[in-house]
Amino acid sequence: MEKISNQKLEIGVKEHGAELCSIIRKSDGREYMWQASPEYWKRHSPVLFPIVGSLWNKEMRQDGKTYTMGQHGFARDMDFELIEKSADTLRYRLTSSEETKRLYPYDFILEIGYKLADNKVTVEWKVKNPSEQEIHFQIGAHPAFNYMNYNPEAETIGYFKFDKEDDTYTLSLVGEKGCLKEERAQLATDKGILPINRHSFDNDAIILENDQVHSVTLLDADKKAYLTLRYEAPVIGLWSPARDGYAPFVCIEPWYGRCDRENYTGEYSQKDWMQHLAPGKEFDVKYSIEIL
Repeated sequence: MEKISNQKLEIGVKEHGAELCSIIRKSDGREYMWQASPEYWKRHSPVLFPIVGSLWNKEMRQDGKTYTMGQHGFARDMDFELIEKSADTLRYRLTSSEETKRLYPYDFILEIGYKLADNKVTVEWKVKNPSEQEIHFQIGAHPAFNYMNYNPEAETIGYFKFDKEDDTYTLSLVGEKGCLKEERAQLATDKGILPINRHSFDNDAIILENDQVHSVTLLDADKKAYLTLRYEAPVIGLWSPARDGYAPFVCIEPWYGRCDRENYTGEYSQKDWMQHLAPGKEFDVKYSIEIL
């Protein structure tokens, strides 16, 4: 694992999946990232590429061919190359290969960077198209954060605070085979504050589409803020394993993409929230994690 630090934070990133594995506040040694105990979930912060979520029957069709791919794509399970390390930056690269082309037909260069400044980690994604044809992809984040003052017996373990103080949001519903239902529901909040209780994730992830929210702050059980994730992605997923009681962590997941709709059998390039990249062009986005 490579590490960089400043006066306030230390982060650790590993080459496998270019995965952010640790954010430690130096003043008290507190770890903010989930430490991947397989009892609950064996990952820290996987990068989702070239799909986000599940394909219907694990199949994608493009230009007359059918490919098979598991949930969230392959990048999280591949070794990246470290291409830059400085006092405040780590940057990694994954390039298409014969192995990736058995799963996904396009040439690509995926670069993932982590930059430290004060009490903030900025995560940068670049997708480059080195080919002479348009490529299609989705990309998303899946960082898992420890609850502050974790108490598995509490009725409410914490809160999400959205940047917009609306009382209701439109909720997209996960259905069969991890794909999206056609129906939608309403998610009620108290002016953008949503309690996290033992039933919050009974129906899988809380998914908010169409730019409804662009920052999520985690509050502890006393409504004290301790972490904010800011992003420009059009979709956000909130998730923790659903089981009797609480898992010790919760995920805040900005997505440029989303799972298939139930029974989707169309072209991969026509999926909801698909990103399209012309020959020689770059897709360049970022999100940030601020420790409060």
